[in-house]
This record gives sequence, structure tokens and C-alpha cells, in this order.
Amino acid sequence: MSPQPAKPSFDDGLDRLEALVQQLESGSLSLEEALARFEEGVQLSQALQQHLAEAQRKVEVLKAGLGGEYRAEPLADRSPEGGKDTL
Repeated sequence: MSPQPAKPSFDDGLDRLEALVQQLESGSLSLEEALARFEEGVQLSQALQQHLAEAQRKVEVLKAGLGGEYRAEPLADRSPEGGKDTL
């Protein structure tokens, strides 16, 4: 039994999906090439959605392990004066 290929990282998959979109948007592909790229993009999109769902499940498990509290927490204040950040 041969080993399964390593699952690409989320970032690598996202980079590949962006490259596929650029190729499709260029309009330089033949119909067959465009269909093949589109099919790859759909499969990659589904895999990326699965990555995100797995990450969300992990976060929920970790938060449940911290007492089960689910609340919105503000980001740490990053300004040197301790006031609100301005853009």
C-alpha cells in the first residue's frame, strides 16, 4: 500500500486557488484547459473549506476545555498611550 501524498497546507492551497483564478480570468486558456482548471479549483475550494471547518472545531474544543465560556474578547490594545488605535 503506497503512502498518501501529504495534504497541502491551507496557505499553499489558497495560493494555488488564486493562481487558478488568475489563469481563468486571463482568457488565454482553451475550453478544455479552462474546464480542467475550474474543476481543480472547485475541488481545492472544497478542501480549503474543510480545512477551515476543522480549524473551527479545534477552536471550539479548546475553548470548551477552558471552562466552556464562549464570549467575544477585545483585541489587546496596541497603541503606546493605551488609548484607541487610529488609522
